[in-house]
Amino acid sequence: MTKKSKKNFRLHEGKRGIPKGVIHIQAGFNNTIVTVTDVRGQVVLRSSAGASGFRGTRKGTPFAAQTAAENVIRSSIDRGMKQAEVMMSGPGPGRDAALRAIRRSGVILSLVRDVTPMPHNGCRPPKKRRV
Repeated sequence: MTKKSKKNFRLHEGKRGIPKGVIHIQAGFNNTIVTVTDVRGQVVLRSSAGASGFRGTRKGTPFAAQTAAENVIRSSIDRGMKQAEVMMSGPGPGRDAALRAIRRSGVILSLVRDVTPMPHNGCRPPKKRRV
């Protein structure tokens, strides 16, 4: 049996080149997931803090989110992406760091939007405790 060489990160890669894409940043408290889709919404590339080699509590850090974003952006630039829109969702600490990494990469950002779902008064709370 031959041993596979272990890379620092894992990426899911499609096969097509994209001049314009949409970058989705999903920032939770425990992990940050960065997905690049084409304009129709089909996933071309994706990575996360966990797939970039961070484990445990370090997955939720801004540095881990920045690394995940850099990995995805590097691969998408290799595929010919010049222009992108950014959709951010979630309250996590990695959202700003991931956006900063994308801005530094040289990709032209036409739109940055926060798409975090907000409840319009949400679920009914549990009944009051009687002691």
